[in-house]
Amino acid sequence: MKTKQNEKPLYIKIYESIRENIVSGAYRLGSRLPSKRELAAEKNVSVITVEHAYALLCDEGYVESKEKSGYYVIYRDCDFVSNVKNECLTPSEMEVVAPQTYEFPFSVLAKTMRRVLLDYDKRILIKSPNTGCDELKYAIAQYLARSCGIIADKKQIVIGSGAEYLYSLIAELIGKDCVFAIEKPSYSIIRRVYETNGVKCDALRMGADGIRSSELERSRARVLHVTPFNSYPSGVTATATKRREYINWAKSRGGYIIEDNYDSEMTVSTKNEDTLFSLSEDENVIYLNTFSQTISRSIRVGYMVLPTTLLEEFEQKLGFFSCTVPVFEQLVLSELISNGDFERHINRVRREKRKNNKEK
Repeated sequence: MKTKQNEKPLYIKIYESIRENIVSGAYRLGSRLPSKRELAAEKNVSVITVEHAYALLCDEGYVESKEKSGYYVIYRDCDFVSNVKNECLTPSEMEVVAPQTYEFPFSVLAKTMRRVLLDYDKRILIKSPNTGCDELKYAIAQYLARSCGIIADKKQIVIGSGAEYLYSLIAELIGKDCVFAIEKPSYSIIRRVYETNGVKCDALRMGADGIRSSELERSRARVLHVTPFNSYPSGVTATATKRREYINWAKSRGGYIIEDNYDSEMTVSTKNEDTLFSLSEDENVIYLNTFSQTISRSIRVGYMVLPTTLLEEFEQKLGFFSCTVPVFEQLVLSELISNGDFERHINRVRREKRKNNKEK
C-alpha cells in the first residue's frame, strides 16, 4: 500500500534500506537478517510487506532464504570472490535460452496510432531533432525514474533505430582505440557491429553469476559491454555482487560500461532489476534498451542514456547525425508510455510469467 499517491510502497522502502545496509557493510556476508515478524514489529508494518521486501532481496542476489532458519546475506563487496563453486559454465552446462517475445495488444497500438494522427496532424511529417523528439525522450526519462531508479534528463537520451545502430554510435563516441570486452557467449550481432566499426573485442567467459572474475582481471579492455539480466544465449543474470564488481572494474580502469538491458522489463519480480546506471556513482555507465521485446520486433526503436560526462563529446563528434526513427513512431511510443498502456502491458506479462512459474 502507498501512504501518498507519489510515495514509494512500504516494501520498496524496506528493501532499499536493507540493501543499503548490506552494501555499506552493516550486514556482513553470512549474517542473518531479522526475522520477518521481528522486522514487521520494528517497522510497524505487516509481515506480508516484509516478505515482499525480502523476496526482492533474494531475487537480486543480496540474500538467500534457508528453510526454517531465516534470511542470510550472500552479497560480497570486499573481495568479489564468487560464491558459486563451479564458476565456469561448460557448453554442456550452459542452457541456451531463446529470446521470447510478448505480444502487445494490437487494438491498443492501433488506437494510439489513430489518436496520434488526429492530435498531431501534419507535424508527423516534420524532421525529428537529431537525438529524437522531446516528447519521447521526456516520456522515457519519466518511465526510467519510476521503474528502475534511473534519474536522467531528457538531454541525456538518444533515440535510434534499434540496438545495432546505437552500438555503432557508441563505437564512434568512445573511440576505436579502446578494447571492448563482451560476454562469451553473447548475442553475435554485438561483436559483429563493433568489429565492423573497427573496434577490437575481447570475449570474456561467463560463469553462473556473470563474467568470471579471472576473465575481468586478465582483460586489457577499458569498455565492458554486458547484459546483466537474462544474457543471451546463456540466460545468466548477474548477481548483486557481480554488478558491483563490474562498476568497480570500470572505475579502476577509468573506463565505461555499456549496460544492454534488452529484456530487463520482463522479469518475474515485482520490480525491475537494479541497473548498473542507477548503482554507479561515477558517471561511467551508458544504459541501452529497445522496444523490440516489450512491444514488437518490427518496432526498430532503441534508446541510450548517456552519462553527463559524455554529453559534450557526443555533441562534438556525433551531434550532426540525423535521428533514424520517424517522428510518427516516436510520438506513438511517447503516447503509449505517457498514458500507462506500456507499463500495463509489462505488468500483465509479468503476472502471466509468475503464474506460469507457479504451475510448473
